[in-house]
Amino acid sequence: MNTPVLYGPIGRSVRKISPYLETDELGVYVSALSMWSAAIGGTVKVSSRGNGRPVLLWSALVAGTGRGKGSALRAAHHVLEKSVGRFLATHTTSGITSGASLVNHLWGQQEATAETEQGRDVRTLVVEEEWSEVLRRVKRDPSFTTKLRAAWDGATLRNTTKEEAQEVRDPAMVLHCHVTPSDWTKYVGESEAAGGSYNRILPFLLGSVPMLDDDRVSLPDIDSRELAEAYGWATARSRVITLSEDARPLWKVVRRYARILGETLPDEQAVFIERTAEQTLRVAACLAASECSETITEEILSAAFTLVRRSVQDTVRITKGADAPKVKRQPLSLADKVRARIEMHGGRATSSQVLPYVGASATEVKALPGIVVTVERSGKTGRPSTVLTLRGDSSRDSVPQPASADSRQNRSDVSRSALSRPADPERDVKRAKVVQIDTYRTTPKQTSEPVPVKQPEPTIGSNPFHALL
Repeated sequence: MNTPVLYGPIGRSVRKISPYLETDELGVYVSALSMWSAAIGGTVKVSSRGNGRPVLLWSALVAGTGRGKGSALRAAHHVLEKSVGRFLATHTTSGITSGASLVNHLWGQQEATAETEQGRDVRTLVVEEEWSEVLRRVKRDPSFTTKLRAAWDGATLRNTTKEEAQEVRDPAMVLHCHVTPSDWTKYVGESEAAGGSYNRILPFLLGSVPMLDDDRVSLPDIDSRELAEAYGWATARSRVITLSEDARPLWKVVRRYARILGETLPDEQAVFIERTAEQTLRVAACLAASECSETITEEILSAAFTLVRRSVQDTVRITKGADAPKVKRQPLSLADKVRARIEMHGGRATSSQVLPYVGASATEVKALPGIVVTVERSGKTGRPSTVLTLRGDSSRDSVPQPASADSRQNRSDVSRSALSRPADPERDVKRAKVVQIDTYRTTPKQTSEPVPVKQPEPTIGSNPFHALL
């Protein structure tokens, strides 16, 4: 479990658009998960010991200027915008710089929706693309961090300084922010984390990726039917997601992970990972909800743990002042570029719409498999034009993917499963294909066979988890 896993319909969508992005796909996956948790946070809770808790995922993309934080956010919008209706357009805000303004915003939204058919709605997605500006200003308001902690916990929020009392019960607010490593170190100090204010946020360092040969190719369309159905299932009524019996042995490992690891880390690093188990449970609940399941299986919990473990590793790197390593991308082949240009023009493109953008001659393009070249003439005297199309109807909807036989088989299995799925929203959980995040990178290929998880036992003078960092 050394590599984060792109799991479920969100993971497959991120994997589909990854070759067309000049940003680390991990940032897209994290951003999309935070948005998804905000969308379902009003009705979905998670429980491990009988008490329901929010599934709200707060995240931070940590990278230097121009390293793709904004691109990751826009790509995440592309993944989710058709699945969650108008949620992102109507429930997204920014610029909350005091505890009073936070409560006032949620209270105003509560009052505006109290008489609607759907009823009271306090779901909110706070996106701070310049979080350092907010952090500078909130230093003057000691109540801000207190309100942050209560919002993440789902506790009642109150404003007591206004003439009109404001109270918000069961808030469902998610914070997603962008910050540079230097500003994180400067403004998110050990004292604030020790108080619990900022160790509720999962930070992720974004790796740099090389520029694409052609950044004018549009992102491919996402099949939003599966995730849209899951959104309807999650928001139709209140749901509590729980652990399955097969996941409990791994859950015991997760709970002990941060405790044992924190014993050997310096205090300024250990305070940031105190909520590792709770964060893992929340991620797992969001992944289960994306598959219309009220049960967290061992596979889902394992995928969630790989993501949170990556955040733990990045937290240690950030507090040490280190930056993220560079990420290598597998460039698109000529066939992939040509196919993308044809699909961008609706499955039929002229040579002038393709050749200047792929850096190849007409002879090279004509020799590509799966490309049909025809010459058409407009009228009796019109000039002939060369038209490129994709061979077969199925090719028209395909998107360039890694060329390995295993990944082609995985996509085929997922497609057949989606087409044959019954329409009942209360269906049994469908296990999604697990996709490693290094699919598009040139690092040595790791084995895809699952590694059995062994429960660690603390020993005197050693830490079995310390080597994982």
